[in-house]
Formats: sequence, C-alpha cells, structure tokens
Amino acid sequence: MKIRSITVFADAAIPLDGPRLMESGAFAQTARQAYADAGFEVQTTRLALDGVPAPHPDPVRYAVEVEALAREHGFEYVSLGPAPATLLPRLPEMFAATQAVFATAHIVDPASGVIDGAAVRGAARVIREASHIEGGFGNLRFAALAHVRPGTPFFPAAYHDGGAPAFAIATEAADLAVIASHAASDLADAHRRLRERIEGEAARLVAVADRLAAQQAVRFHGIDFSLAPFPTLACSIGAALEALTGQPLGAAGSLAAAATLTDAIGQARFPRVGFCGLMLPVLEDVVLAQRTAEGRLNVGELLQWSTVCGTGLDTVPLPGDVGEGTLVRLLFDVAALSVRLHKPLTARLMPLPGKVAGDAVHFDFAYFADGGVLSVAGVTGEGLLERTAALHLGPHQT
Repeated sequence: MKIRSITVFADAAIPLDGPRLMESGAFAQTARQAYADAGFEVQTTRLALDGVPAPHPDPVRYAVEVEALAREHGFEYVSLGPAPATLLPRLPEMFAATQAVFATAHIVDPASGVIDGAAVRGAARVIREASHIEGGFGNLRFAALAHVRPGTPFFPAAYHDGGAPAFAIATEAADLAVIASHAASDLADAHRRLRERIEGEAARLVAVADRLAAQQAVRFHGIDFSLAPFPTLACSIGAALEALTGQPLGAAGSLAAAATLTDAIGQARFPRVGFCGLMLPVLEDVVLAQRTAEGRLNVGELLQWSTVCGTGLDTVPLPGDVGEGTLVRLLFDVAALSVRLHKPLTARLMPLPGKVAGDAVHFDFAYFADGGVLSVAGVTGEGLLERTAALHLGPHQT
C-alpha cells in the first residue's frame, strides 16, 4: 500500500496569499517526511482550494498564478474546487493554459440534493471542449460531482470547506485487495482478510496524522481508504476481482465480488473521509483497461457496479464524436444513482478525438494503462432530460 496523496486544504484569496500557500507547502513537506520516516511511500502532495473567488476579472490568469505558486511550494497538483455556473465555460481555457490545475462542477446541489439540469448541461459542454486538449487528456482534470463532500483527498473531487487549514490522506491500496483475494478460501475469508489489513495500515497512518495535527495545529480530516489501483497486476483492482470470481472481469459474479471488497472497507474501523470505496478508474487499472480493449466491459456495466462500489464513471475513454446530448444523459444517470443511493459519485469522461469504439488507447502517463475506447449509444433528437431544469428525487426507501 502507498499514499497516493497527502492533500492539504486551504482557502483561496484575492490577491493570492503567497505566505498562506507557503505555510501549506511547508506543512505538506513536513507531512511527507513524517510518513516516509514511518515507512510509507508518498507519491504526491496536493493542494485543494475552496473555489475560484467570484467574481474574478481573469480566471485563466488566476489559474496560471495558482499553479505557479503551488508548484513553487512543492505541490504537484492543485484543485480549484467546484466552479460556479458562470465559470464553467472558462474551464477548458484554464485547463489549456495549465498542466496541474483541476476543477469540478456540482451536478447535484450540495445543499438541497436536487439534480441541477443546467449544471449537467454545463459540465457536458466542458467535457466536449476539454476533449480537444492534449488529445483528450485534458478531461483528466475535470469531474462532475454528485454528493461529494468537502475534504475528499482524491483529485479531481477534492475541495476545501472554507474553514481552518486541514489535511487528509488518499491511499493507493488495491494491492491489499489482490493479496487478500489470492490468499482467501472464499468470499467471506477475503472480506475478513481485507478488513484486517485495512485496519492495520490505517492505524499506522492515523498515528502519524495525529502527531502532525497536534504539532502543526492543522485539522486532520481522515483517510479516504479507497482501493485505488496503479497500472500493474500487483496493484489492480480488476486482478483482485478476477481472483475472487475465477472469471474475466464482466462475467457473472463480478458485482458480488465488488460488493464484498467494498463492504470490507465499510466495516473497517478508521477515521474516514471521502469515498472509502472500491475505485474502478478504467485507464488507471491494467486489467480494467485490458478488458475494455477486449470489448468485455461497457459503460452500462460500470454504472451498474457503481451501485455497490466505486466513484461512478472514472477515466472512461469514449469515442471522439460522442455528442453533448449523450454526455448529458450519462451525467443524469450518475446524478440519479447518487441521489437515490445517497452516495458520492463522480463522472470523469474522456472523449478521444479521432477515435471510435474499439480503438486502442495509449497515453504517455505513468498512472494510465493501455486500453480501448468504450462504445456508448448515441442519441438523436431531444427528450425531456434536455429540458429538465431541476429534478428532485428522494433516496431509496428500505
């Protein structure tokens, strides 16, 4: 298990508060060293803000300045947080002008839980426009959020709650599931083994976090102990699921296996924040990416698995000509699942210009595996979804 990110949460300000960011950067480096001394590999330190201050005369310049300051103080990536509706049209420009800036959009109103049709359509336009940045890679830095609370340390979802500075830990822990799955005698045994491993690693993480919080006077939000993968077999959530089912991913039983691993996280004891679930980012997992290239997985199955695990639709490669109407409908599907199940979900969709379903996908990026473009049914004409301004769905009744 590795630490994917130590994410520091702080306020944005106009003009940009250099000393405040310097303090945040100094804390992040202190935390990185503390975890390294405790035997953990820390892949990145990240900065999450509470949104672009509005109104801002030049949000693109603001993004460039934030990126430069964040990097100056040791952060590899920075999240601006959820963009207001008026700023959504500028996000593709902001992504094009930067390399390490992330941003999001709330498609479910955080206060009311109502699906925001205008935000859905705005997010779909961002995805279409950002698909022309770096051959589709620009959409790595954008996600639509549904019921995602502040303090989540995983990007792009991370944003600050506006309070005092804080930090949280995001794990790269799919390898724990691989180990537990291969050693188990049945699903129940895999569940027990994984839960025990999570609790053991979490106790070590918390011991360091508590010391840091006390010494540095920075709030500790908790751990997002998600089973995030890395594109190797040893750290593949797809490999763990296939070890449980004995079948290629997508075969019958895959959902039950996913639910088993997710529930082990749910029953483990540790201070939690964020998703704390089974992540299925298609291009970040070597087995998931391979199964998409083989045509074994589709968008509908990924949505179905989101009911028992996962973050929604994450790093999903789509045909370059996917229409805005299709993207709107996919985002409505994610939002509806989130509201009905009352769980955090995101959509990070990646239309790839010039590619069609079945084409090979390759990015020169350490966190991505080679995969294939998923098919998605297009739409013709308009329906009621495209005209919906707000949709209030109640949670599932038990």
